[in-house]
Amino acid sequence: MSNDGVNKGRRRLLVGATSAVGAVGAIGAAVPFVASWTPSAKARTAGAPVKVDVSKLEPGQQMVASWRGKPVWIVRRSEEALANLAKLNNLQDPNSENVAQQPEYIPQTPARSLRDDIAVLVGICTHLGCSPTYRPEIAPADLGADWVGGYYCPCHGSRFDLSGRVMNGSPAPSNLVIPPHHYESDSVIIVGVDQETA
Repeated sequence: MSNDGVNKGRRRLLVGATSAVGAVGAIGAAVPFVASWTPSAKARTAGAPVKVDVSKLEPGQQMVASWRGKPVWIVRRSEEALANLAKLNNLQDPNSENVAQQPEYIPQTPARSLRDDIAVLVGICTHLGCSPTYRPEIAPADLGADWVGGYYCPCHGSRFDLSGRVMNGSPAPSNLVIPPHHYESDSVIIVGVDQETA
């Protein structure tokens, strides 16, 4: 068979164009596939450290931050509240001996915090994952005369003091979790990063 009538330049052009279109199509298919390997911005943000300014937080006030999709409570305790923490004796784990509930650098004192006046707690009940309510008042009618402020879980009645220590008779098996955190300055807390790795 003779190739005398075939235009070799045209053949090369068609082969080149087909190859180029095929390469572009392959890259177009590969880019979304490779991009799916990297975590989304939402996923990166969910585990990222959170910076919280506590400069305007007054004694007795609580603010809520979000870290890893969980509420993190930051409460400034008054001198009276700190004195009441030391007096409590109806606690399941008063000395915070369950070390899984807080980073090892958190002192095992009644305050359970890096600074006595500020508590940092994950706001999820250790019983079934409800979010307790902040109840700083002393001896409210619905919580009894021995209540000196803390957290009450409306789902099943678990009670925690203002350091997140669980009270006897609560369905919750352990204290509220303290997240890793450190102070960037006197008024800024970084939640999600241990002080040793900061």
